[in-house]
Amino acid sequence: MIQTLEDMIRRFCAYGLEFKDADGCTHYWCTLKSALELAYKTSIHASTGKTPAMLEKGWNPKLSVDNLKKDLVDIHPAA
Repeated sequence: MIQTLEDMIRRFCAYGLEFKDADGCTHYWCTLKSALELAYKTSIHASTGKTPAMLEKGWNPKLSVDNLKKDLVDIHPAA
């Protein structure tokens, strides 16, 4: 886990302490810590076949993309 998080942070730090997104907005890499943690905790790991959140808490956090998928099915059942 520590190696994975280290790799994720290193990729952001490679651009310096701040970077610009596609819209030209400046961000500091440390502001992405929560997003990196969520990405890690909700990713299925090959060794366990489960997410760290599921193993730690017994449930996966709801993501906005999950709500989006539900809304799409409600709008158009073939989605």
